[in-house]
Amino acid sequence: EPFIYHFDSLIFHILTTIAVYIFAKMLTKSMVAAGVTALLFGIHPMHVESVAWAAGRKDVIYGLFYVLSCISYLYYLRAVGNKKIGWYAGMLVMFVLSLLAKPVAVTLPVALFLIDYFEKRKLYYWLFLDKVPGFALSIFFGLLSIRAQQKFGAYDNLDITFTPIERLALGCYALCTYLWKAVWPVKLCNFYPYPGKPTGSLPSVYYSYVFGALALAGAFAWAFIKKNRVVVFGIAFFMVNIFLLLQFKPVGAAIVADRYSYIPYLGLFLMAGWGISLFFENRQLQSKRYIVLAGFLVYCAVLGVMSNDRCKDWYDSITLWRDEVEKHPESPNAYNNLGAIYSDQLPGSKTPQERKKNYDSSMYYLNAAISIKPDFINSLICLGILERTNGEIDKAEQTLYKARAVDKKNAEVFLELGVIYSIKKQYDSGAYCFRNAIALKPFFPEAYSNYANFLDITNQPDSSLKEYAIAIEQNPDAYIPYLNRARIYTRQAKYAEAMKDFAKAIEKSPEMAEIFYSRSKCYLGMGNKALALADVKKSISLGYTQVDQAYYQSLQQ
Repeated sequence: EPFIYHFDSLIFHILTTIAVYIFAKMLTKSMVAAGVTALLFGIHPMHVESVAWAAGRKDVIYGLFYVLSCISYLYYLRAVGNKKIGWYAGMLVMFVLSLLAKPVAVTLPVALFLIDYFEKRKLYYWLFLDKVPGFALSIFFGLLSIRAQQKFGAYDNLDITFTPIERLALGCYALCTYLWKAVWPVKLCNFYPYPGKPTGSLPSVYYSYVFGALALAGAFAWAFIKKNRVVVFGIAFFMVNIFLLLQFKPVGAAIVADRYSYIPYLGLFLMAGWGISLFFENRQLQSKRYIVLAGFLVYCAVLGVMSNDRCKDWYDSITLWRDEVEKHPESPNAYNNLGAIYSDQLPGSKTPQERKKNYDSSMYYLNAAISIKPDFINSLICLGILERTNGEIDKAEQTLYKARAVDKKNAEVFLELGVIYSIKKQYDSGAYCFRNAIALKPFFPEAYSNYANFLDITNQPDSSLKEYAIAIEQNPDAYIPYLNRARIYTRQAKYAEAMKDFAKAIEKSPEMAEIFYSRSKCYLGMGNKALALADVKKSISLGYTQVDQAYYQSLQQ
């Protein structure tokens, strides 16, 4: 049930917003500045992704402990005697918790230098010494993160390569995008694709964003010369926390992500809060404070409406990717994901009309993705699966051959070809493909499960049971391996083992009708005709359409 995860993220976001208020209040000593900062942080549409996306939970957790670490550091600076040790230890503990949530928290030691600057801390050796443990933690977790990203191929996995100058321009584009979306957050997406290079080079418009980055640098230099500590801190805090996310070194396939703004925007919001507070605390500006307050409240109301609308886009996977298609019709990724979603819904279709809708929608979106990018292997594989599910075996085989031509070492392609060959009773080819899929991708529960099915239909039940065991070990939440293993146990008259697996399958998927129909045969083998009949009726009530009428009638007699 998703509710608890969304509720959990919302609680973390509220706690982070409260922590932002405390941090801003401690820095500026102004309730108005802190209130504005926290309000913008709490309702900004760019933060919807971190809260509404269940997997975005890492942002709200890291954000909370990151801000708490900054608060602890402020207390450490202002404490005296033995209390300083306690607050310093608390800062390190909060920092570790933030790192454990998301390694991007490695920027904290640099942010602490900014707090030193804001607090007018004198430049002497202890200012550097008390950052040593923090930098040590940052280096350690940073190296772990780099290793993990390399292991999963997150670096340079783009279809298009960019020169260092082009990467600089793209980084400046991302920076400017985050800046203007902080002020006017429109056209928000869950996936911002890299631009294409239709002429072999990056479109010239992207180089213009370098001037935006230079303008920000100029504003920082001006504020530093004028000794405006709030503006210096705000710009620097934003830059320190966004710099690693500007994709100068591409990580993943998106150039911008709304969730990346979660903590960096704190610096920008703090500047806004300070600016508005001047109209309440500066006598020369107080005459305009109600006009400014009214304008700010209207702006916040607009942001609130925009956040509410953005939450609707995050309602489910279909609404999310439909929104992406509308905003990036040139991106094959959105079409592919919509196609895959409708394809996944096919097995659960309860009426012929619903099945047709899911099939037609999936076929449309997958072909749309392939028309944009003919060598998009994910769409080719999914289309092959869809065609096979619809009984178009030869057509599916040809589609998968196209996918294999794109990548001859793709484990998913071998798995699907193995299924195709099994259906066509070309068992030697099927065995070859299943073994290759597992060899290419040892952690592949779907491959082990399908290979087990193959071994079962080729009269190798003992070998099949071993493969089902591996599939269950790798993914204990899938119901199919339990169900199919229970069927083998039923045929072998191992009813106790079969009933355990049926129970597990029902636990994982309590609305799957075929589980109850299969269990009825186990009950019949155990001599319990009444329970067998009850299970058949249960399967019918759940929409099972493949009931053997002769079997059903025999149970009713």
